[in-house]
Amino acid sequence: MKGALALAMFKTGSAVARAAPAGVATAVVPILGRAVAMVGGERRRQVERNLERVVGRDLAGASLRRAVGVTFGSYGRYWTESFRLPGTASAAIAAGFDIDGWDQVETALENGRGAILAMPHLGGWEWGGFWIATVRAHQVTAVVEPLEPPELFEWFAELRRSLGMHVVALGPGAGVAVLKALRANHVVCLLSDRDLDGAGVEVEFFGERTTLPGGPATLAIRSGAPLLPAAVYFDGPRRYSLVRPPLVTARHGRLRDDVTRITQDLARELEALIRPAPEQWHLMQPNWPSDPGYRQSRRPGR
Repeated sequence: MKGALALAMFKTGSAVARAAPAGVATAVVPILGRAVAMVGGERRRQVERNLERVVGRDLAGASLRRAVGVTFGSYGRYWTESFRLPGTASAAIAAGFDIDGWDQVETALENGRGAILAMPHLGGWEWGGFWIATVRAHQVTAVVEPLEPPELFEWFAELRRSLGMHVVALGPGAGVAVLKALRANHVVCLLSDRDLDGAGVEVEFFGERTTLPGGPATLAIRSGAPLLPAAVYFDGPRRYSLVRPPLVTARHGRLRDDVTRITQDLARELEALIRPAPEQWHLMQPNWPSDPGYRQSRRPGR
């Protein structure tokens, strides 16, 4: 029942977002986001902890409450824009998007091994993926978390397919599918700031030990594709993307040691990408052992 209700809610939200005039959606979503933040429960408290990790303990009281409200408003904008993207003309996508560092992706694709964009849950990455697929006309593969019920996952997968992306479900066969996509010279997008099953690589991330997925580093080593930290930010009414230089992924020793080293380097890059806009960081699940509910949120084999 929960899954069926969630599917119905997302379908309704998508229909409303597409039907509403752009100006109305832009004005209303931040207000709704702030209202949700007031009753957000554990998600609100998780956002508070994340903001304190990035900004510091000096962010407190009314300032912290305002920042949390902005985060939920940003999250609402992410969903609204994602729902409205299907059918949006490529000219409109290009007009609303600026990017620095794209030449590094083009260089990677010229070499024919694909490119891996390792991203945090920040801003509006779907817009960036759509820009790559429609404006630049490159093949894009995105690895996404399986959802229950399967009908909900398929609905989200179809949304991304309608944006010109290939969808790979995170699971035992994901690595093989992504390596195949890289051999076909795809741009692969990996959300890399959350380890879903707790089987990742231990790193320091915003001053605390936790685990992050080792997949980006492993895939870069095995494929030879460059590993490029990247983010898409909301910038007023526009969106701005930054692609950072490729990480050093050459083998230095044992595979596990190399994966650990590269993943720690990636964690530092993710920190640098998040710090300019912590209110756009849409990570709302426990992500560090000190977060309440952390162990319950890690489900081996998921």
